Amino acid sequence: MQMERLLLNLIDNGLKYHRQGLPPFVRESGKRLNSRVEIRVVDNGIGFDMRYAERIFQPFQRLHGRGQYEGSGMGLAICKRIVEHHRGSITAQSQPGKGSTFIVTLPEN
Repeated sequence: MQMERLLLNLIDNGLKYHRQGLPPFVRESGKRLNSRVEIRVVDNGIGFDMRYAERIFQPFQRLHGRGQYEGSGMGLAICKRIVEHHRGSITAQSQPGKGSTFIVTLPEN
């Protein structure tokens, strides 16, 4: 159930933070890396400046005002807790206006 919640939160973010006038697009992929598994969730959304890459995983941290986008600022913090609980890591790559890629790495077992 936690892995389902992780993926749902990442997909939901890709849909929620879409660019005006452009249909939202989210793609998930996965691959094995030795004894680890890498999951990528890529979207074509609004993106963000990489100087906030660590901040977005903190509880109640929002890069936009409440009037712009719904949410509590907890989605990515929950993702980070789930991944860490499973001895993994989560990072993000992004550029404003160019979408985001969330990379989850977990032990294979």
